[in-house]
Amino acid sequence: MRSRTRFCLATLVLCLAGPAIVPAAQADGIPTVKPRVETPALFDDGAGGNANGDDPAIWVHPTRSARSVVMTTAKEGGLYAYDLSGRQLQHVPAPAAPGEDDEPGRFNNVDLVYGLRLSGGARADLAVVSDRGRDQIRFYAVDRDRAGRDRAPLTDLTDPAVPHVFNTGQEQVNEARTAYGLATWQDESGTYLLVSQRHRTRVALLKLTATAHGKVGYRVVRTLDLPSSFRLPNGTTWTPCLEPGELPQVEGMVVDGERDVLYAAQEDVGIWRMRADLTGAPALVDRVREYGRPGVYDPETEECAPGADPGYGGRHLAADAEGLTIYHGDGGDGYLLASGQGDNTFVVYDRRRNGYVGRFKVGAGNGLDGVEHSDGSMVVNVPLGRFDRGLLVTHDGENTPKALDENGETRENTNFKFVGWGDVADRLGLDVDTRSWNPRD
Repeated sequence: MRSRTRFCLATLVLCLAGPAIVPAAQADGIPTVKPRVETPALFDDGAGGNANGDDPAIWVHPTRSARSVVMTTAKEGGLYAYDLSGRQLQHVPAPAAPGEDDEPGRFNNVDLVYGLRLSGGARADLAVVSDRGRDQIRFYAVDRDRAGRDRAPLTDLTDPAVPHVFNTGQEQVNEARTAYGLATWQDESGTYLLVSQRHRTRVALLKLTATAHGKVGYRVVRTLDLPSSFRLPNGTTWTPCLEPGELPQVEGMVVDGERDVLYAAQEDVGIWRMRADLTGAPALVDRVREYGRPGVYDPETEECAPGADPGYGGRHLAADAEGLTIYHGDGGDGYLLASGQGDNTFVVYDRRRNGYVGRFKVGAGNGLDGVEHSDGSMVVNVPLGRFDRGLLVTHDGENTPKALDENGETRENTNFKFVGWGDVADRLGLDVDTRSWNPRD
């Protein structure tokens, strides 16, 4: 997500709390759900460890659903683990900078791998994290016996020799064109990661490797570059307005493992669908509303002044297109969800044909604030303790109430909201299927 000072974009995040009693609709006519649970505030300043929330993942406990764990990234603040009531179980700091003038670790996205076989033969569930500060991927085993018992469940299994993903040396890494978005994929040939590159259009396919002493590494299999400019129906070529030297990047990604399909949200363009092995031609299944609209970058304001809208964009998704997640339904049915930062909504698509189904917001309620400026989200259909019809967790990029430092200045405040999938389904008339799919299958 770009800073609000540069692009003035609003975003959405989802939330949860007790039985959600929702008004018929917001004033703008978009259905609204309420959060049930939120995590503690994260502060993006020195006193708060420069913690800025970004992306969640929901690890499902194999036998005790109420002991499932939510992992979230916080950029330079590292990785956090919470129980289903939002209580912090563990904080894993990001790695320090390798040198005085180098970038420190900065955890951007997180996803999950279940049952990876390690070098000694044991299997491990992993929280997988993209470290955009160091241009690496890191791996943390989730201990099922410690999870949900107010004990730290994560252990670092990252091979110390893991390579950079996109760069060949530290000098390149410091230019910040590094590992960014992340999605996991497993098939009969192995376990893979799809990783996007910050400020570029590139996506890389990585294969995980079990290394000595129970550690985990990876190697790059291939890369794919999405377009950075687009031919419009009037015969002109359009390039999204960005800071000089930047290309329209991808962050939000998710793999539909039953179809071996990767969905990738190119923030200023729309949602791409492609083969998860990065072969074949990607297809743009929806465009952001701003698609095709010219703009001029102003270096003084660090913002793009938009021109007249030619009307070539989509109707539903507002830039930046961000977090993607899949709700798995019976027989291959279900939904693809995308965060539209420009109007703080979630857009819901049919999982089979990717047609538009509806959209919603997460508003204030149950004593909690609503969601804005959302980067990442994850939904599971598995009953998890009190969330008996599934759980959606989403980043809230502007948590309230505001907090002030000793000088009376506002401290930037983010966190994560937990939303019952049943609340979303009831508001939009969507399906609820809690038995047809399990992330461990």
